[in-house]
Amino acid sequence: MKIGILGTGMVGSTIGSKLIALGHEVRLGSRTADNEKAAAWATAAGPKASHGTFADAAAFGEIAWNCTQGAASLEVVRGAGSANLKGKVLVDVSNPLDFSKGMPPTLFTGSSDSLGEQLQRELPETKVVKALNTINCNVMVDPARVNGGDHDTFVSGNDAGAKGKVVEILRGFGWKNVIDLGDITTSRGTESYLMLWLRLWGALGTPDFNVKIVR
Repeated sequence: MKIGILGTGMVGSTIGSKLIALGHEVRLGSRTADNEKAAAWATAAGPKASHGTFADAAAFGEIAWNCTQGAASLEVVRGAGSANLKGKVLVDVSNPLDFSKGMPPTLFTGSSDSLGEQLQRELPETKVVKALNTINCNVMVDPARVNGGDHDTFVSGNDAGAKGKVVEILRGFGWKNVIDLGDITTSRGTESYLMLWLRLWGALGTPDFNVKIVR
């Protein structure tokens, strides 16, 4: 599968490398076509890796991933172009963190909205699926590093078929337990969880942890 990734940071490059290891072709997108980090990643990742602008990555991918900082995500998808994302699945792993007042951050969406919903409103003809935003990027692509993989991740989105495609990719990453929370409004819950996640990181001294739902 051809996959476009928006964002050249640690999350985007980590997910991109995992997808290539699984046999996919991946194009990493940034604001400019000559982004040094994207070019270095593509060189290191091999022949199935490429890089370009956000629009290049969005047009290239049969499915796209938003791996940008939450404060920039709306601007990024506008740069990617709604036409390039029309009819496609956009996996959103971003969080609406506001660091303007220092640490710990707040949520710029408040409690009655979410970044997942804002992206879906911005891209009404794209199938936005919120996923993997409650964990560190290393755990995203290698759940076995925590408790042998016996823990839970979540998906939110309006389209059942789109969520099914994302869950299939997550299975390839090694995720055994994926909970479908419901429509895109449920991403308010997973985004809000970041307030606790950051405190847990501080208390535990490591970002390599996750939650398990015990019934």
